[in-house]
Amino acid sequence: MGWFYGSKLHLTINDKSGILAATVTVGNVDDRNPIAEITPKLWGGLYGDKGYISKKLTEKLAGNDINFATGVLKMKSKAMRVIISQC
Repeated sequence: MGWFYGSKLHLTINDKSGILAATVTVGNVDDRNPIAEITPKLWGGLYGDKGYISKKLTEKLAGNDINFATGVLKMKSKAMRVIISQC
């Protein structure tokens, strides 16, 4: 990718735009790393952008009764959608 200087703000908000949790990381930290910190008491659905796509993360969240959905990630002209729904 390349260099990124700065920081990233990771927020968990509810359906009424209320902030449930927040954390700030330096720019070179993987987006998926702070998820455990901002979702400890979360249940139901969680939606994230493409930076959060991870099968391992999705399975971990499903084990905590969280349905995780992300956007589409294009890889070599093939699209992959990661959406988990609980049965």
